[in-house]
Amino acid sequence: MFLKSTKEFKDIRALTVTGMFIAVSMVIEKFSINLEFAKINFAFLAIAVIGMLTGPAMGFAAGMICDIVGFLANPTSAFLPVYTLVAGIQGLIYGVCLYRKQEYFQLFGLNEHASLMVRAVIARLLDVAVINLCMNTWLNMHYGFIPKQAFHMAVYTRLAKNLIELLFDIPMLCVLLPAVLLAYRRAFRNNAV
Repeated sequence: MFLKSTKEFKDIRALTVTGMFIAVSMVIEKFSINLEFAKINFAFLAIAVIGMLTGPAMGFAAGMICDIVGFLANPTSAFLPVYTLVAGIQGLIYGVCLYRKQEYFQLFGLNEHASLMVRAVIARLLDVAVINLCMNTWLNMHYGFIPKQAFHMAVYTRLAKNLIELLFDIPMLCVLLPAVLLAYRRAFRNNAV
């Protein structure tokens, strides 16, 4: 899977689509809401699409590019490269979970659409658990964005925020991903993805 995904870096179509969804991510990011201990935004949708269409290698690179371009477009605090790495890991998660997986889930009797829904839910849950709750919370505390005295409160706040967001995130993924995949296949007459 990683080898196939690295070949996407040589494909003009994959690079163009990735660039387009990086731009979409930047637009979505502009409408994010910053709270005291959390940030509400839906830019992960563009990263999920990139991961689905181009795989984990391109997803990792696109996640890092989104973080860097987002900082350059809207520098609200200091640039910390470790957050760029975390953004890359987010793209990696979506690429691993969503890229060219149709054949595996057909073994369990699921059709392509159902398997995409299952994989989208798994990818979002991993993103929330690994990135939002663990890595970002710890990094925010480590760099002093969350005071150590308020760490437990921040964890509970972020957990509540992410659980509420999941009520919206999962249906959005389940509607968006099949629609984008269908549009991509029709536009490029490619059923391999």
